[in-house]
Amino acid sequence: MINRTWSRLRELWNGVAVFGQSNDENRFSPELPDAELPRLRQWMDACLDARGGEVSARALAAALGYAYMDLNEAGRLRFLRLLATEYGRDNRVIEAHILDWQQAGDEEARQDAAQKLHHVLEPPRSRLLTLFNELPEGVKFLVDMRAELLDWRRDHPELKPLEQDLKRLLISWFDIGFLKLEQISWRSPAALLEKLIAYEAVHAIQSWDDLKNRLDSDRRCFAFFHPHMPDEPLIFVEVALVNGLANSIQNLLDECAPLQDLQQADTAIFYSISNAQRGLAGISFGNFLIKRVVALLEREFHHLQRFATLSPIPGLRRWLDKGLANPESMLLPAEEKLLRDAGLNLADLLLKNRWQEDPELVALLEPLICRLTARYLVKEKRHDGKAVDPVANFHLSNGARVEQINWLADRSVKGIRQSAGMMVNYLYQLDEIEQNSQQYTESGGAAHSAEVGRLLN
Repeated sequence: MINRTWSRLRELWNGVAVFGQSNDENRFSPELPDAELPRLRQWMDACLDARGGEVSARALAAALGYAYMDLNEAGRLRFLRLLATEYGRDNRVIEAHILDWQQAGDEEARQDAAQKLHHVLEPPRSRLLTLFNELPEGVKFLVDMRAELLDWRRDHPELKPLEQDLKRLLISWFDIGFLKLEQISWRSPAALLEKLIAYEAVHAIQSWDDLKNRLDSDRRCFAFFHPHMPDEPLIFVEVALVNGLANSIQNLLDECAPLQDLQQADTAIFYSISNAQRGLAGISFGNFLIKRVVALLEREFHHLQRFATLSPIPGLRRWLDKGLANPESMLLPAEEKLLRDAGLNLADLLLKNRWQEDPELVALLEPLICRLTARYLVKEKRHDGKAVDPVANFHLSNGARVEQINWLADRSVKGIRQSAGMMVNYLYQLDEIEQNSQQYTESGGAAHSAEVGRLLN
């Protein structure tokens, strides 16, 4: 997808850039060796200097973008390291301007000093990134650049300040007020449908038939788009209109299942929310997306009574495996005795590949794992008092409640590996959302149903 995007950007920027691609002496080697770094600095300095005016600066920025896209991975890393280490804030200049501000003789001088201080607090690299954003679809270029920074910053901590500066800019450019909500259907352009298949992050789309099933008359798919990225979904949600709370993702996605009579459907199930742009990680749109979609569905289907999710529990197995190293801290005495009498070890069982296909084991483990799942979702907390599970934290922050624990709701290889096949329904009770969200934000208290409460007790 990135290669296709960059191919399109080259076409869009072709009429903007100087130092054209046809001129070999203006190109960089793919790995960007040390000998070529001085010339890259000259380009960056000329772009920031902008002596030829705004048009010239944009042309230079387009040329720099061309150069970046023509580099290989090692070359792009060297490009970003140069930007991170040599185009940051100058602490000595900042300290001098702080001193000027402190020593200003009157209010007018103080305001003037404050304005100059504000200017030097912005690192040169931020101004350069802003120039990229002013190019046609330049914001997509920057989103992909941040995706690479996120992949590299752990091994290259010197890139972190650049990544943080870029994140701050993206947050301002992707304010929710700029985003457009659109429904995606089987009649949407094929290129967009292809991106849904590529970007689906929760339940992989296996084929075009699978996708068509997810976009059928008893389903809905909505996505947020940015005006400067009109062909790229930022985040999308898939919804099934059903009767009651769905308790199996395989049943929900069954291509052979009959269509739901929309006049009989009483529940909207949000079964997949996928962030489509890795470079926008940490910039939240999901809470706005759910609320906007709920409002749309309420208007279209007046008879819907419930809005709920069928959600994965991605951290459950990791938590179980860690806790079962000391089973006394996890299991009730009666559960320990039950397993001991059966000659079973829960930690070893979960590591076996096909335990879920043994009816006796399934009957034995269901009450035990359901209880542990409820404890994990409602009681287990991070250091800040919020839910350990990232999906639980997302929905509880938005005001949902933990409604129903679903045994073996995801029998896929991924589902068994990540969560022992467990899934959960989070219910968005519209008249309780604000209260639930406030309770969770202030105290970490996770709203839950009476059924989940019984599991906890």
